[in-house]
Amino acid sequence: MLNQNNSYFCVPINGKSIFYKKRTQVDTLSYKTKSANKATVQKEWFVVDATDQVVGRMCAQIAKIIRGKHKPSFTPNVNCGDGVIVINAEKVKFTGKKMTDKVYIHHTMYPGGQRKQTPEDLMAKDPTKIIMNAVAGMLPKNSLGRDCLKNLFVYVGPNHNQEAQQPKELKL
Repeated sequence: MLNQNNSYFCVPINGKSIFYKKRTQVDTLSYKTKSANKATVQKEWFVVDATDQVVGRMCAQIAKIIRGKHKPSFTPNVNCGDGVIVINAEKVKFTGKKMTDKVYIHHTMYPGGQRKQTPEDLMAKDPTKIIMNAVAGMLPKNSLGRDCLKNLFVYVGPNHNQEAQQPKELKL
């Protein structure tokens, strides 16, 4: 004999009344997680002016956009990030004494092939490498990170070659 009310029902067993909570049916269609894939990702393009920007703070925001973490449809195993174009790479700033004291280390993979450069030396040679190295260090170290890094274009000066993508101005 079942005595039912809204959320509990009673079952008499051996002269005792045991109350059980009713199972409620959950609408599972409204709780489905939607994962992005290559076909469903919506890509946008942004232009960032690096004039008087601090390298680490700017590159952290760029890495977030390139990875796609700013989107509600972010999926960790898919490249769902946007394209970023950085202009005026030669006008970035370092805080403190990092311009002279920081050291970038590179190894040629030959014995005794360790090479060291300061940002000052690298800025004179190729300012785009400073931003590329900083953003690459903030992305995953696997094929997904390398694929995301292909969405970053860094240019010296105010001109770039991606006018066809109709990039939007991004203030950081």
